[in-house]
Amino acid sequence: MTTSTDTAAQGGVPSPQSDADADRERLRRWRMVLGGPAEGACGRLSGGDAAMDGALAALYDADGDGGSSRRSAGLGGSAPRVARWLGDIRQYFPSTVVQVMQADAIERLNLTRLLLEPEMLSAVEPDVHLVGTLLSLNRVMPDQTKEAARQVVRRVVEELERRIAQQTRAAVTGALNRATRINRPRHADIDWDRTIRANLKHYQQEHRTIIPERLVGYGRRTTAVQRDVVLCVDQSGSMAASVVYSGVFAAVLASMRSLRTSLVVFDTAVVDLTDQLSDPVEVLFGTQLGGGTDINRAIGYSQQLITRPRDSIFVLISDLYEGGVREQMLRRVAEMTAAGVQVVVLLALSDEGAPAYDRQNAAALAALGVPAFACTPDAFPDLMAAAIERRDLVAFAERFADR
Repeated sequence: MTTSTDTAAQGGVPSPQSDADADRERLRRWRMVLGGPAEGACGRLSGGDAAMDGALAALYDADGDGGSSRRSAGLGGSAPRVARWLGDIRQYFPSTVVQVMQADAIERLNLTRLLLEPEMLSAVEPDVHLVGTLLSLNRVMPDQTKEAARQVVRRVVEELERRIAQQTRAAVTGALNRATRINRPRHADIDWDRTIRANLKHYQQEHRTIIPERLVGYGRRTTAVQRDVVLCVDQSGSMAASVVYSGVFAAVLASMRSLRTSLVVFDTAVVDLTDQLSDPVEVLFGTQLGGGTDINRAIGYSQQLITRPRDSIFVLISDLYEGGVREQMLRRVAEMTAAGVQVVVLLALSDEGAPAYDRQNAAALAALGVPAFACTPDAFPDLMAAAIERRDLVAFAERFADR
């Protein structure tokens, strides 16, 4: 004999009890989504749900100046209360959600001032956007806070290096090897895949094999510098995440003996941070986010660093809002490309995609054969490999956009 419970378990008509449970769960979820105003229709929360709802309400039911809205929510200006709230959200939500909520709190509740307190920095979840905020506060940060801020930045930098260093070195090394192919390689240096492709027309049917007329191989390994790389990074406030990623990538590239890497950051002034590339944390604290933009001046300085145009890669990372002389900026880019420099323009180097940018300047660069596009950190190693091999960067940009 089959009971009603058995029928429900076998996929038949649900029992009244299971219907009631499903309704309660549905109402609970809607209450969590809609917040306090839905309490009358969806019921009251309790336990962990109530605590989680309180953490969300403190941020998203508050007005922009840290005061209270209809629910009297908000974090106010109290550092202890903010620190408790930061602890709560780390308990209730995964780190990716915590990072979003922290960024929203800094923007919506004007908590920037509280980040200047060491106890606050020890409570936050470090991420790229937090590092950008700390770097923008670098010049006004009290001495007792700077060491705590450095520890936060170092944690993020070390995580980024673990994420990108191996992939970057592998992509760049492979590209350098492919770029130094020779046609009379030693046996150990033969690139069999490309050799077979190059000699398919010499297939011998009677021997069922290919008789290669031309061998394709890699050049001998060398410790000599094979490429010069100049990263020129806009440090205006909108480029914060790009500055962080650029600093870490520059440090990774500088650790490779086959590359001579320079890092230049700019606003209306130009600062050369190349001598600090052994420590990416020092590099980031050497930047100064905010201010105007003079791309022309930065490119002019970078041109002085390029002594081997045919073996040089110039990477400009900027939203292209030019405060300097636009015509001269474009002329300098044209001069570099004509001399043989591989020029790359990135509107952003971050996970967020393309930011607001000057479309007129981007179109003018495209007319010079230099595409301007946003690049994610995960794609940057492949981009550098394409630049080293002098592949078509317009095609690379199009393929990246399709992804």
